[in-house]
Amino acid sequence: LRSFFFGASDIAALRRVVPHDHRKCTSFDLITACFWRCRTKALEIDADEDVRMMVIVNARARFNPPLPAGYYGNAFAYPAAVTTAGKLCENPFGYAVELINKLKGEVTEEYMHSVADLMVTNGRCLFTTVRSFIVSDLRHFGFKQIDFGWGRALYGGVAKGGAGPFPAVFYLMAHKNAKGEEGILLPIWLPAKAMDKFANELD
Repeated sequence: LRSFFFGASDIAALRRVVPHDHRKCTSFDLITACFWRCRTKALEIDADEDVRMMVIVNARARFNPPLPAGYYGNAFAYPAAVTTAGKLCENPFGYAVELINKLKGEVTEEYMHSVADLMVTNGRCLFTTVRSFIVSDLRHFGFKQIDFGWGRALYGGVAKGGAGPFPAVFYLMAHKNAKGEEGILLPIWLPAKAMDKFANELD
């Protein structure tokens, strides 16, 4: 496990290599696209193999009428962007950013009803895990505002990447580095050899 920090200058550098018509993309789009490309290259996935990036999308605001007050159940989806490893790694960076950006817009109320119908008819089947990665944004959960009686937290979030038996789940978290710079922390798990390649690709 290793964590990578993205400060304002890193995000600005990523934004500069995106075409002008995608400059309004979010920092989540930029970091997720960058991570997806670097991880795919580091794992040396064959160019003709499909790769999937799933992002967890909060669907609470997508319902009309809205979900009832006091409903605390899950209301999210994780749609997948699918392309080949070759297209992902050989196309300009903006290609990956556009895939991620479009993906989030696909989660509508109709999409959520369709997912619910699928779960009823097919059971709670597991998504395709082969060459699949999931990213979730935990920056707005308010971890740092929690006070257990001895002051505000210096850090809050997950201890490691992964979810149960599926290690390819990653979380973006708000973080302040040793220099006091606010930014985004991405802890990831990769085999040692692939981790070195990932770090080189990211640099």
